[in-house]
Amino acid sequence: MDKNTIIGLGLIGVILAVFTFFNQPSEEELKERMAQQELVAQQQKEAAEKTESKITKKTVENPAPKAVLDENGNPVLDSLGNTVYANDTLMVEEAETVGIVDARDVEEETFVLENEKLKIILTNKGGGVKSVFLKGYQTYENFRKNEGTEEITPLQLFDEEIASNGLKFKTDKGEQYTSGVAFELLRQTENYISFIAHYDEGKSIEQIYSITPDQYHINYEVKMKGFEGEVTPERVFLDWEVEMLMTEKLLSEQRRISTVFFKEKGGSYDYLSEYSDDEFAAKTDVDWVAFKQSYFSSIIMPDKPFMKEGTTFKVVNYEEGSEKDSSHIKAYSSSMNLGLSNTGNGSVQMKWFFGPNDYDVLESYANGSEDIINYGWGLFRWINIYAIQPLFVWLAGFGMSAGIAILLLTIIVKLILTPIQWKMFASSAKMRILKPEVEEINKKYPNKDDAMKKQMEMMTLYRESGASPLAGCVPMLIQMPILFAVFRFFPSTFTLRQEGFLWAEDLSSYDSILDLSFNIPFYGSHVSLFTLLMAITTLFYTVLNSSNMQQPSQPGMPNMKIIMYFFPIMMIFFFNNYASGLSYYYFISTLMSILTMVMIKNFFVNEDKLKAKMAARQSASKGDGKKGKSKFQERLEQMQKAQQEKLKNSKKK
Repeated sequence: MDKNTIIGLGLIGVILAVFTFFNQPSEEELKERMAQQELVAQQQKEAAEKTESKITKKTVENPAPKAVLDENGNPVLDSLGNTVYANDTLMVEEAETVGIVDARDVEEETFVLENEKLKIILTNKGGGVKSVFLKGYQTYENFRKNEGTEEITPLQLFDEEIASNGLKFKTDKGEQYTSGVAFELLRQTENYISFIAHYDEGKSIEQIYSITPDQYHINYEVKMKGFEGEVTPERVFLDWEVEMLMTEKLLSEQRRISTVFFKEKGGSYDYLSEYSDDEFAAKTDVDWVAFKQSYFSSIIMPDKPFMKEGTTFKVVNYEEGSEKDSSHIKAYSSSMNLGLSNTGNGSVQMKWFFGPNDYDVLESYANGSEDIINYGWGLFRWINIYAIQPLFVWLAGFGMSAGIAILLLTIIVKLILTPIQWKMFASSAKMRILKPEVEEINKKYPNKDDAMKKQMEMMTLYRESGASPLAGCVPMLIQMPILFAVFRFFPSTFTLRQEGFLWAEDLSSYDSILDLSFNIPFYGSHVSLFTLLMAITTLFYTVLNSSNMQQPSQPGMPNMKIIMYFFPIMMIFFFNNYASGLSYYYFISTLMSILTMVMIKNFFVNEDKLKAKMAARQSASKGDGKKGKSKFQERLEQMQKAQQEKLKNSKKK
């Protein structure tokens, strides 16, 4: 360095030394700065104490989407049977926590599980199911809106504002509800999500959800750790509450068949009232619980039955004119005893179904949950399950429209019943031939005292001619179970939902050719054409059969003709709001009955030949008084004679 450079550096050093000397803090300033530093440290400490209960996490990610293999080269599975991948996102706990965080004090985060059929929205507030969407279905409103397009607006099953699931248990601090606790995300993959809430040190509750491809259910697991000695295992409950949203055309019809169903262990299904508020406490352990509406349900199916102690169910209707009266079906709630083996390290697994009330879908779970579909009881249900339902599914499987499938189903059923209808017509023809003779007997014995004589002579006439007034009733009794069975089948069959035919846009609901601007009591605010056609054909069928209806022989007895003519009018009011698929079936069935009757009368039953045959039988029977008599008839005649002798003796006294 030259002399000038050295002199310059020296001057700079002197200036810095002088500046530092004159700008150094005084003793008072040093004390003030130290006080400020201590204040900042205290504030940081207090802030740390306030957030001490929160979990500090770090995210560890492996970029390669590769399955984890065991020592034998097989994929590693988690507790719910899902493959574990090396690129799973794991939330690793770095610090112990003290106390829980109120859900109201955190910002809500939502997470999604979905497959081809479901989209499940989960929330960190309570760690529960917030909402469910069914991808392949839509509400009636969206169905009409998207009509003519291939667009489907997924159906939302229940109200996300009133939907919660969480544990309820008692500690020395009082009743605890996890639905009000903020949960932390513990682990997440494409088809798996788990949440955890830490209580005091070493105590935690974990909720695990996983979804299976192409299924209508999710797997749900609850784990409870560190609560041994503090929480009784037999007193831990799963609380579940939802408010079902309107999805169909007619809300009143949805409400009519919506309620809580459940199946008690070792017994059959049971349900709460469909018409009023109701609640029930379980008497035995419970296999499953269903929140059912007309065509969709949410069903919890535990691997091990819920314990009966404390298990309750409740359904509540909305008050008329209330905010949710026009948009929601009902409010459902249940509290189910999980039956934990222990609270130190106990867990419960279950399936949670969200889907259609389709018989085949529910039957695949092999737990009786298909019983929630109202196919009737006893014989009527058996007819639907083993005859009508398989036949209808088979026909619909050919790709034809639901309306054509109903038409073919009706034809097949009527063909099977044709021999019975032939028997009924032959019997009615015999009674029609004997009508003049029956009237002569009535004139012969006008007095009540001669009732026994008249009855004996009537029986003799029927026996000799081969006719029987009951012969037409028996075939009718055989047909009646089928008529009642289909009455339950069509309104409950999921296959008809949003399937149109002719002017009916949805065979699962009423059809309307005219919407009225006013409501007619007991009728409605629309005109159903299928109902009118059904009533007209029923009236015409009644007129054709009116000649076979006998007038009442006793005073005060109702006139059957008047009753039968009034019946079709009643049907107009009764069926106007029912599923158009049902009215369509009855219309086709009655129309075919008329055609069958005409064909039998004109081509199969010749009344002149039948009359001659009956006359020949009568002649043969009169030739031998005992010919054709059954032991029952002989015994009955003996009883009648004894009764007459008794009456004569009483008059002599």
